[in-house]
Amino acid sequence: MPHDHSDHPHAVLPSDPALRVKALETILTRKGLIDPAALDEIIDTYQNKIGPQNGARVVARAWSDPVFKAALLADADPVLAELGYYGRQGEHMVVVENTPERHNMVVCTLCSCYPWPLLGIPPGWYKSDAYRARAVREPRGVLADFGVTLPTETAVRVWDSTAEVRYLVLPMRPAGSENLDETALAALVSRDSMIGTALASTPGDGGDQNGGDQT
Repeated sequence: MPHDHSDHPHAVLPSDPALRVKALETILTRKGLIDPAALDEIIDTYQNKIGPQNGARVVARAWSDPVFKAALLADADPVLAELGYYGRQGEHMVVVENTPERHNMVVCTLCSCYPWPLLGIPPGWYKSDAYRARAVREPRGVLADFGVTLPTETAVRVWDSTAEVRYLVLPMRPAGSENLDETALAALVSRDSMIGTALASTPGDGGDQNGGDQT
């Protein structure tokens, strides 16, 4: 007799990704394997309470404190752990600095490895096949899609995140921010600038903390 797959969850999941997630959540809840309330709390924590705010605070302090910046670039893990920014999806962090000579950009070509404790939940475009493929092949084209045009003399370095190593971009401090405190500086740092697909906002620009949600 042919093998009946009707008892397997994947056999009844719809094709649309969002519907598949909801259907899978329903199946696991009915089996008593997950608690919806706990799941909602986790999502709320990463989406609203963490978001990119933790990473922005790290960048702002690095801009303000040369000693902290040097330690962060030399070995980020103990520095971030001391601040409480560690744990699942945040292990083995490397911070790379943007300079006039080099612009850094992060991608995960295999899946969607991402520093959740610092940046929250990854945006949809970061997980898309288009971004993962084009970021490596034509990084300047991808940056142009995000509205970033770099000088020709600025090299672009693409870092490929893995399950072992995740990256955070330290964007260049914008002109006109010399007299701002760390709270004001953090407001200039968007999620996308810490991925490398945007620049830090200049004072008065009113930058979006989450960055543009490109597709």
